[in-house]
Amino acid sequence: GPQDGFGVMSLKESIVGDTRSSLLVLLGAVLLVLLIACANVANLLLARASARKRELATRAALGAGRGQIIRQLLTESLALSLTGGALGLGLGFVGVRMLLSVSANVLPRVGEHGSAVTLDPNILLFALGVSILTGILFGLVPAISASRHDLAASLNESGSRSGVAFRTGRLRGFLVVSEMALALVLVIGASLLIRTFLKLQAVDPGFDTHNLLTMTMSISGDRFQKTGGVAQVIRDGTDRLKAVPGVSNAAAGCCLPLQGGFGVPFDVVGRPKGKERSTGGAGYYSVSWSYFDTFKIPLLRGRGFTENDTGSAPGVVIINEAMAKRFWPKGDPLKDLLLTGVDMGPIFVEPPRQIIGIVGDTHDGSLSRDPRPTMYIPVAQMPDAETALNSRVAPLWWVVRTNMDPHTLVAPITAALRDASVGLPVAHSRTMDETRVRTTSRQRFNMLLLTIFGASGLLMAAIGVYGLMAYSVQQRTQELGIRMALGAQASNIRNMVIRQGMALALIGVVLGIGGAFWLTRFLASFLFGVKAWDPAAFIMTPLLLSGVALIAIWIPARRATRVDPMTALRLE
Repeated sequence: GPQDGFGVMSLKESIVGDTRSSLLVLLGAVLLVLLIACANVANLLLARASARKRELATRAALGAGRGQIIRQLLTESLALSLTGGALGLGLGFVGVRMLLSVSANVLPRVGEHGSAVTLDPNILLFALGVSILTGILFGLVPAISASRHDLAASLNESGSRSGVAFRTGRLRGFLVVSEMALALVLVIGASLLIRTFLKLQAVDPGFDTHNLLTMTMSISGDRFQKTGGVAQVIRDGTDRLKAVPGVSNAAAGCCLPLQGGFGVPFDVVGRPKGKERSTGGAGYYSVSWSYFDTFKIPLLRGRGFTENDTGSAPGVVIINEAMAKRFWPKGDPLKDLLLTGVDMGPIFVEPPRQIIGIVGDTHDGSLSRDPRPTMYIPVAQMPDAETALNSRVAPLWWVVRTNMDPHTLVAPITAALRDASVGLPVAHSRTMDETRVRTTSRQRFNMLLLTIFGASGLLMAAIGVYGLMAYSVQQRTQELGIRMALGAQASNIRNMVIRQGMALALIGVVLGIGGAFWLTRFLASFLFGVKAWDPAAFIMTPLLLSGVALIAIWIPARRATRVDPMTALRLE
C-alpha cells in the first residue's frame, strides 16, 4: 500500500518524465524518412549518371582520371545534399513553431511561447554533419558505378540507349524496394497511433465534460487550518455561484477527475487482514455535497452526500464501482464501515465511516488507464489535522456547471468566489473539455508527427517508383517501338510495365510487413485499445501503399503505350 515505503527520483526525471521514449520513437521515424529520401536521391543520381555516361566517357578520353570523375560526382551530390539540408532547416524552424502551437504543453521545459525549444548551434552542426554524411554515402555508389564504364563502349553507344535498361538496373530496383518497405513501416506506425487516439477519444470519462468550468483557490490562510473554515467558504461560494445567471450547479473538492488525486490505505472494519497491514489502498477525495450532481457522476446504489453530512453528523463515505467490485466481489459494501489512513500516522486517524453509496467510475490521470478504486469523503467531515495539511500542500478546486459556454462566465464566477472568500484569488480557469484534450495531448502529438512522417515517406516512395518506371520507359523507347512494330498491342505494353513496377512494389510491401512486425513492438507502450500487430493496420496499410504504387506506375505505363514505332526506330 502507499504506506509501505517511498521512492526517489531526480529533478530532471521528474520534469522530463517519459518524454525520452517518445523522442526515441520520433527519432526512429526521422531516420526512416531520411533513408527514404536518401534512397530517392541515390536513385536520381544513378539515373543521372547513366544518362551522362557518354559525357563522362568523353571526359575520361580527354585525360580525366577515375578519381577526378568520382570527385566531380561527389561534389555534385554534396551540393545537392547541403542545399536540401539548408531547406530542411528552414522548414524545421517553421515546423517547430507550428507543432508547439498545436501541442505546446506536451514537451517538458517548453514555455508558453516555446522558448526552450529552438534551433541552436548544436542542431545546425548536426544538420550540417547529416547533410555531408548522406551526400557522401549515397553519392558514392552512383559515382563509383558511373566511373566504371568501358570507354569505347560508352562512346559508341547512341544517346537514346546510353542508360542501363530496367532489367539490368538492379541497384535502382533495390532502392525502390527499400523505399516501399520503409514507407510501409512508417505508415503502419502512424495508423496504429491514429487508431490509439481515436480509441482514447471514444473512452467515457465517467462524467459529462461539457459546460464545466474548473478553477483553483488557495486556502493557505489561518482561517483554513480547521475544517469549519473551509466548509463555510464552500457553503458561501456554492450559494453565490448558483445565483450567477447561467450557472446550474457548483461544487468544490480537493481533486478533480482526469487530474489525479491522493491515495490512502484503508481497512474494512471486522474483515480479517491476514498478513497484510491493511485491507487495501484507494483514491481519497474530499468533496462537497453537490460534487456528484455537478459532474453528473451517476449514483448506482445508496445515497449521495447532503448538506447535513457535517462534522457533527456520523462519518460517511461513498465508494466507486471499481472499489466495490474489487473489495466486495460478492458482498454488500453498504453494510460495512471503512477505516481510512491506516498506519499513516496521527494526522490521518479518524473514526470508522459508514459506506452510504456507490457511484460510477471516473478516470483519474489518464483515459488510457482503468479507473482505480476511490473513496469520497465529505469536506465538512475531514479531521482538522488533515485539513491543515491539505491547506498547505494543495489548493481547493471549484467546479461550476453552466447552461452556456463557460468561458463567457469566467468574470462573474471569479467575482462571486472572491466575494464569498473575502478576497481570495482564483486561478487556472479551465473547462473540463480542455482538461480532457490535455490528457490526450501526448498521444495527439505523437500521432501528428508520425502521420506527417508517414505521409512524407509514402509520397517519396511513390515518387521513387514513378521515377524509376518513367526512366525505364524512356530508356526502352527503341525496344517498345520494336515490340509495337511487330504487332504488340498497347494493352500488352502497358501491362508489361505495370507488372514489372508492381513486382518491385510488392516485394517492398512484403519486406515492410516483416519489418513492421518487428519494429512496431517498440510502439506497444504508446498504444491503447490497439495491438502492435493490429490486423486492420497490417491489412489496410499494404493495400493503401500498393494502390499508391499502382497509380505512380500507371502514368509511365500509359506513356509507354504512346510510343510511335517509326519515331522510336529512327532514334539513334
